[in-house]
Amino acid sequence: MALAIVHTRAQLGIQSPPVAVEVHLSGGLPSFSIVGMPETGVKESRERVRSSLLNCGFEFPARRITVNLAPADLPKEGGRYDLAIAVGILLASGQLPQGCAEGYEFLAELALSGGLRSVAGVLPVALGCRQAGRSLFLATDSVQEAGLVTGLRVFAAGSLLEVSNHLAGANLLSAATASDWPNSDVIEADMADVRGQYQAKRALEIAAGGGHNLLLCGPPGSGKSMLASRLPGILPPLIADELLDVAAIYSIAGVKDSRLYTGIRPFRTPHHTASAVALVGGGSNPRPGEISLAHQGVLFLDELPEYSRQVLEVMREPLESGVINISRAALQASFPARFQLVAAMNPCPCGYRGDQSGRCRCTPDQVQRYQARISGPLLDRIDLQSWVPGLTPEQLMGPAETSEHSADIRTRVVRARDIQQQRQGCINAQLDVNGLEQHCQLGSEQEQLLMQAMSRMGLSARATHRVLKVSRTIADLQGEADISSAALLEAIGLRRSPL
Repeated sequence: MALAIVHTRAQLGIQSPPVAVEVHLSGGLPSFSIVGMPETGVKESRERVRSSLLNCGFEFPARRITVNLAPADLPKEGGRYDLAIAVGILLASGQLPQGCAEGYEFLAELALSGGLRSVAGVLPVALGCRQAGRSLFLATDSVQEAGLVTGLRVFAAGSLLEVSNHLAGANLLSAATASDWPNSDVIEADMADVRGQYQAKRALEIAAGGGHNLLLCGPPGSGKSMLASRLPGILPPLIADELLDVAAIYSIAGVKDSRLYTGIRPFRTPHHTASAVALVGGGSNPRPGEISLAHQGVLFLDELPEYSRQVLEVMREPLESGVINISRAALQASFPARFQLVAAMNPCPCGYRGDQSGRCRCTPDQVQRYQARISGPLLDRIDLQSWVPGLTPEQLMGPAETSEHSADIRTRVVRARDIQQQRQGCINAQLDVNGLEQHCQLGSEQEQLLMQAMSRMGLSARATHRVLKVSRTIADLQGEADISSAALLEAIGLRRSPL
């Protein structure tokens, strides 16, 4: 009898729990069994492993082969265990020296020729592997993700034969070097490209300064989508820990985004036909949705009333908690979802209500039904609401005006966020009730103004707290230690619905 144990990792939400691949060879009729709660993709690895071993010149043992993926109560899926199973068979059959796989973890799918293919979820595996103090064997295509994890020895191989030669002490592979950290000075879409819309630009700067949610409302073609696409350019670049969190989510989802490696925060724009599962995540084996892919970045919902109301309502809890918990009969998974919501909409079905052209012919009932597609509780969670008017022919076709570049605005935003981190350890949008009482204190004049606004506008407790957070951000952008009446009035004005 021969037994070998090889280490790899599964995927469970954003975590990568360790899996021990136990390979046992015994007498009896030749067979190949995989146990340990494997799904169909894992069971099919029998044929991939068999062909890979033979095509790489190894002997496939004509014995009873039992592969146990421990722990047995953890669901396993995909081809991520192929390489570990193949190495285990080589060890158990004596074709590799005993003990040569100690201190390593293996993660790759096998081609029939013996080549290695990349799999999803490499970055969480790399983080877990570093914590366990082991080195990691990967397919060559996966090195860029794993290279973000410093302090980890990563060996990139193109085939099973290269892995076996390294383990046997012949043709040793060189450890891959860590990737360079992103260039955070890249700005793709500049705010200076937008003509006019000074109020909307100011709202975007305030939203960026404190991480607040924003609604842009205006007629078609007024520049709402163009403005929203400029928000990532004025946000601070991702820091190391944030980049690892975001890259881990993208790795699990199997999404490739080269912008991520430039330090630009995520900017997700799902279509209005997206389902609730596509937006928040889910499935029988839970996968991250758009709100998790927008973690530490921006989720832009264009044509907000066109989304299904049921789809929009599932965002209410994540907007408050910054996390989405998905429960299924077999397992539960949690994904981070601390995103900044930016939405755009028309004021009525035809889109031209309030436009200076006066072409809107929508009845009050039509307008009311259209606007009622967005629930009050969801609007209550949007801190800033700005009207984006249509441009006049003179503004659109006239000489180019001098406007601030995104880099200049980002300098103020970064300075304001630094103030917030030093004062309270988080951005203003994430302040809790105790933080509000401590850092958003008002003078008697400001308290009177706020109470008048609460009475006239019918502000809820949540809306009042969000007005305080926005006013604190305005003060931070202006470098003021206390919230002035001007800052509070601007925050109240941006809370007023433009509809």
